[in-house]
Amino acid sequence: MDLPHVLALSHLLSLGAGGRFVDITTSELGLAVSRSQQAASKHLRELEEWGLVERAPGARGHSVRVTAAGRRRVRELHGALGAGLESPRGAVRGRLVSGMGEGAYYMSLPGYTRQFRERIGYVPFPGTLNVRLEPGSAPAGLDSGGIAIDGFSDGRRTYGPVRCVAARANGIDSHVVMPERTHHDSSILELISESNIRRAAGISDGSRVLVDL
Repeated sequence: MDLPHVLALSHLLSLGAGGRFVDITTSELGLAVSRSQQAASKHLRELEEWGLVERAPGARGHSVRVTAAGRRRVRELHGALGAGLESPRGAVRGRLVSGMGEGAYYMSLPGYTRQFRERIGYVPFPGTLNVRLEPGSAPAGLDSGGIAIDGFSDGRRTYGPVRCVAARANGIDSHVVMPERTHHDSSILELISESNIRRAAGISDGSRVLVDL
């Protein structure tokens, strides 16, 4: 997969094609990735052959959705690029603790899940994994960078923005989430993942957790 394919996938995800079919013509796609209509059509066909997108007839040409494999590929590339561009933050250690269940509620709100799907490539498993850091194991560089998730209002109340930083928790791909509004102090690190980290890593309250940042 070369740069035009990556750009095409990224553009489709920016249109919301990570969770639904979106209508787009090959001319529009070509314009977005600085390629001809013919080249864009070829790239789209190749992405479909590789299982990275699905196509269906659309009102204006093609209706396209990025598959789970396509979203995963973009996440992998994003992680590789981020690792090359950012200074390494290192690893921190702590122990798994239970939260109050608020993470499952907030992380499942549509105003957040829509952005998670579009910006980090997946909808998190409900809830957050809470890690109480060991003394002297404060993460470096988490006060800046990462992927921004915008705050929003549902008409009744407002919800604050969140920053996400790619991580691995006991080997499981995840993101550290840093809500603008939180009840936790700086000794607690909150993580989300597409999978149930507890189950995938075989850990429970009190287990040691290594978070690579």
